[in-house]
Amino acid sequence: MAANPIHIRPVTMAAALAVVVGVELLAGWALAGIGLPRFAKVGAVRLLQIGGMLLAVIRLEGGLAAIGWQPRAWATGLARGLRWSLMFALAAGLGMALLYLAGQNPIALISSPLPDRQMDLLLLFVVGGLIAPLAEEICFRGILFSFFRSYGIMAAIVFSTAIFVILHFNRLPATQVVGGIVFALSFETSRNLMVPITIHALGNLALFALSLPAFHG
Repeated sequence: MAANPIHIRPVTMAAALAVVVGVELLAGWALAGIGLPRFAKVGAVRLLQIGGMLLAVIRLEGGLAAIGWQPRAWATGLARGLRWSLMFALAAGLGMALLYLAGQNPIALISSPLPDRQMDLLLLFVVGGLIAPLAEEICFRGILFSFFRSYGIMAAIVFSTAIFVILHFNRLPATQVVGGIVFALSFETSRNLMVPITIHALGNLALFALSLPAFHG
């Protein structure tokens, strides 16, 4: 594991989580009466949460290096994230092949319901595949993992992943558990938040793509 792991103070975690909850409640209420597509509203809320969390980290910790997301490290993190994603995809492909040989339809097990309208489908890919992974990685790995890391690597992985899974209770729990552990380990070993952001975004985009009718015959 990486030496001198990233760490944030309790006050930063509290401020960032207060932003997340406050924006979720206030922005969600303010946008409720506006005639925007559902995914557009979700995207707007997530962007506000991203801005608020980053502002809290910058003001209280002195910069984005505190959560491993300084801009000068983005390119390196993207390259590492692509390598992690390739290994993750190979492992997932092997698992799907084994399920197929066992008589299961792996596509049916991982597919998600997709909206019918093309604009909603486009927004799903943009919001669910790009904006949401960015917001979630800043929160779950950048904020929560970095805070719990003071109590040891196992505590950081367990607590950040458990909260991640609980808040995705309407999804496949096994997928969220595996994903949360992979995101946490990639962050721990690289100390670069762009790595789990890349893996998370590509994973979501792949799941959405595999849910398209073309993959179901």
